[in-house]
Amino acid sequence: MDFTNIHGDADLQFLLIGGELVKIRSSSWKKNRFYKLQEDCRTLWHESKKTFRRNQTCESQLRLVSIDDIESVRKGRQSEGLKKHTDPSVEEQCFSIIFKGRKKNLDLMAVNAEEANRWVSSLEKVKTTISNLSHQQKSEHWIINCMRKADKNEDNKMTLKELKHFLRQINVEVDDTYAEEIFKKCDKSNSGSLEGAEIKHFYDLLTHREEIDVIYNKYAQTQGQMSLRDLLNFLLNEQREQATAEDASKLIEKYEVDETAKQKKHMTKDGFLMYLHHEEGSILNPAHIPVYQDMSQPLNHYYISSSHNTYLMEDQLKGPSSTEAYIKALTKSCRCVELDCWDGANGEPVIYHGYTITSKVLFRDVIKAIKDYAFKTSDYPVILSLENHCSVEQQKLMAHYLISILGDALVTKPFGDTMPTNFPSPEELKGKILIKGKRLNKLDAIFNNNNTIEEGTVSEEDEAADCENGQKAKPKKSKIKLAKQLSDIVIYCKSVHFSGFEHAKDSHGFYEMSSFKESKAFNLAETSGNLASTAYIHHNMDKLSRIYPAGSRTNSSNYNPVPMWNVGCQIVALNFQTPSKEMHLNQGRFLTNGTCGYILKPEFQRSLSSQFDPNTLTQGPWMKRKTFYIMVISGQQLPKINKDKHKSIVDPLVRVEIYGVPADNASKETHHIENNGFNPMWNENFQFDIHVPELAMLRFVVEDYDTTSPNDLIGQYCLPLTSVQNGYRHVPLLTKRGDVICSAGLFVHLMLLDAQ
Repeated sequence: MDFTNIHGDADLQFLLIGGELVKIRSSSWKKNRFYKLQEDCRTLWHESKKTFRRNQTCESQLRLVSIDDIESVRKGRQSEGLKKHTDPSVEEQCFSIIFKGRKKNLDLMAVNAEEANRWVSSLEKVKTTISNLSHQQKSEHWIINCMRKADKNEDNKMTLKELKHFLRQINVEVDDTYAEEIFKKCDKSNSGSLEGAEIKHFYDLLTHREEIDVIYNKYAQTQGQMSLRDLLNFLLNEQREQATAEDASKLIEKYEVDETAKQKKHMTKDGFLMYLHHEEGSILNPAHIPVYQDMSQPLNHYYISSSHNTYLMEDQLKGPSSTEAYIKALTKSCRCVELDCWDGANGEPVIYHGYTITSKVLFRDVIKAIKDYAFKTSDYPVILSLENHCSVEQQKLMAHYLISILGDALVTKPFGDTMPTNFPSPEELKGKILIKGKRLNKLDAIFNNNNTIEEGTVSEEDEAADCENGQKAKPKKSKIKLAKQLSDIVIYCKSVHFSGFEHAKDSHGFYEMSSFKESKAFNLAETSGNLASTAYIHHNMDKLSRIYPAGSRTNSSNYNPVPMWNVGCQIVALNFQTPSKEMHLNQGRFLTNGTCGYILKPEFQRSLSSQFDPNTLTQGPWMKRKTFYIMVISGQQLPKINKDKHKSIVDPLVRVEIYGVPADNASKETHHIENNGFNPMWNENFQFDIHVPELAMLRFVVEDYDTTSPNDLIGQYCLPLTSVQNGYRHVPLLTKRGDVICSAGLFVHLMLLDAQ
């Protein structure tokens, strides 16, 4: 679908015309509302009726929903609300619009199945088309939308007053003299307003990139354009790529917009800008975007994207528990989710945060959601971490649901005919679900015909037991009875108590794993001098370790995951529901390798001969000293922080942060630019000394400077340092929740060089 020719697309026309749908909030609140797509093709319009108490009058209001804010469109009764408030007979008529972040789902019902299908397929089509637009197209869309909003009387002309309003819309504070100067330059007809070609001239002046001109003109040595040889020189000298003439030719073929230039094998400035805005010009190495790592190593050789208290949508004292939280985590390629299981009413086990007033969700419903969404965005295995507080009877029901709902996906016995000595690989476990929990006996009992125990007692796992701050006091470690049926499906992830590294080495099999509260884990990971961190690394070469946040984090805040990865811990569980710097680091760590939720650990965290200690660096294969040079050049179309404040313009600054081994941790920031979020220019150089690049993460933070209060976050981006491309690169920006901010970005120059 091409937005420049909307009239040719039947699905788009269907949405532009719109229609009535039933909006469903509860069993008693089901109301007809009219929905349609706005002409900008990026906004869904719907009416909302509000009753005003004093005189009980009902008034229609217009509500706008940005297509960019939609995470997915789900056909059928696939949301908790629709399952609860509608009858199975209307399954085919229902669909849900799921939003990014904490915005509530929109549950809708069409008059028939055909109409529902049309809404779902058409919305998905528009959503896909928008996400596939190039950065350049998104940028143009954004600017054109702002122009449309500024054209108050909708006459397709822009007066000086409307021009000033437009500049505020795009986050630029311009003094009156400068605004008048631009206006006069473009108003060739002296009519007092801009129209047609004059608006195009104004747009070109506005979007002109001086810094790109400088780079382009340096290399455009052939009749004012870049020849194939000029482009190759740029790729070799500035971008430090192992490029050939064929590579340069492919870029011209792919990005040059002028056919005459293309035939001459030339690249114009417009083509050059197109190249810089696509993946070849991005900071992230395109070779690292798909699955590129060896996925045939044992499971414990990988960092695994992991969630804590997955069932919570908000905090862990009173927040709602929901299957939606599992769906969100799994579709973000989280590969280890947590289930806190308790006895529920009517013999049905439930999941919630024990001893609190968080709401409950049925165990059965969670397993169904996991079955449906486990492998939507990654084929690699999912681990279900069970914290079991149930009676034997309800445990038997849990085992029944796991086996009957998950079917062949559930791993119920070890691979092969003999007792394994190591984990299978993520590749071998594709499409499989593993259970982590207590087991009544050793795994080899399966092969010794010794697996006849019916039930027994095990120590109860209770991660919230260290919790304080007003929560109900909980008993000390207690024993619970464990049902054989639940015990038997714990194969590669048997939970055991940690009693020291030596004890684990001597007494525990590779499949026996411990969970560490953050304080215990940090104590082991960050103690230098007594070889604890080296012992931890060696422990993780043979076994899995799971780290979880302290129970005292009642607001579901997070700890820094980097020191845990530094010692090779695989399952570093974070509160996915809490947007934070720690989640940005997690998103950056798992950004590459197909965002599959698995990242191969460096070789020095896998080799038994390694003596790597992140806290006391010695010579070894991990020590690859680099100097990282970075120039923060400019920003593009940074969003306004306070959209409600009509005249609010940002004063942006950029902070560049390195996270890795303690010796590499560093942070440097630019000065702030006053009143310009549209095209701020910093041109500031920074230098970082890097010792262990394979563990280093690079994070960009853009903030709105404030003299009187803490700076507000504008956007951020994080990625592994080893996935950074050298040269002139664009950096996309994400919101605090990790969603892409359309058309916003930074332009930087980077060089990661061997230290002299």
